[in-house]
Amino acid sequence: MKYIILIPIYNDRESLKLLIEKINHEIKDLSHEMALVVINDASSQQIIDNYPNIENFKSIEIVNMKENKGHARCIASGLKYIFEKKEFDFVIPMDGDGEDRPEEIKNFIEQSEKFGEKTIVGERIKRSEGLIFQICYLFHKFLTLAFTGKSIKFGNFTCLSNLTVKKMLAEKATWNSFSGSLKKIENDLLKIPSIRGSRYFGPSKMSFFNLLKHSLSIISVFRRTVLIRSALFIIFYILLIKSYASIVTSIPLVLLMVLIYSISSLSLRENIDELNNSLNNINDIEIIK
Repeated sequence: MKYIILIPIYNDRESLKLLIEKINHEIKDLSHEMALVVINDASSQQIIDNYPNIENFKSIEIVNMKENKGHARCIASGLKYIFEKKEFDFVIPMDGDGEDRPEEIKNFIEQSEKFGEKTIVGERIKRSEGLIFQICYLFHKFLTLAFTGKSIKFGNFTCLSNLTVKKMLAEKATWNSFSGSLKKIENDLLKIPSIRGSRYFGPSKMSFFNLLKHSLSIISVFRRTVLIRSALFIIFYILLIKSYASIVTSIPLVLLMVLIYSISSLSLRENIDELNNSLNNINDIEIIK
């Protein structure tokens, strides 16, 4: 089978170089054809480097984009490029900073061998961040479950079948949220345990604000469910507090309205036309191997 590893990158050359070397080591005993596509999201720093240990890859390409579009859209553009330009059975998107561990790639491949065209997600069972961030992450998962009824415990690190990639490229939410879109189009996902690793270089780029935006972007994919649940909550809450109405008791309603507004604003980022035309943002392609 043919696997393509998809890595979005922005200003993290040292991590990318080390990651490619580690992936090369992990795939050395695999009998499948392994290729690598790096999507350089218009980095302000030099990305191209010397890659001495790449003998186990069939090919390596770095696709340089003209304009920075953000992480989710960078992955979406990569999926579009691979689907239109490459032959493949599975795509494995993973972050380029080391937080998605190369040693788990073989786990994805072993499961894909067993289950054929089934798409596989790496469900986080352990994280490496500090306590405060982990608490915020638990809140993010609770918020998503409460408003959408969906338990989403995976990120970009997945193994997507050819058919799933095709369906994702027909879904406008892919331009806004990778995991939200995948959960929307695929109800029967195979889950395997995944441990969140540590960045190879520098601090994590996932701040509290970025985590909140990430959470709301996922929730916005299921906005119809959110609106129904929110309406039911508002009716129930008003009936509950009608005899005790005050500024204090109205705070949850105000927060809910702010949340709905934020979700509605983020949902406007979904755009199938931009997704379809995303390859127009390619500046050039470096063939490393």
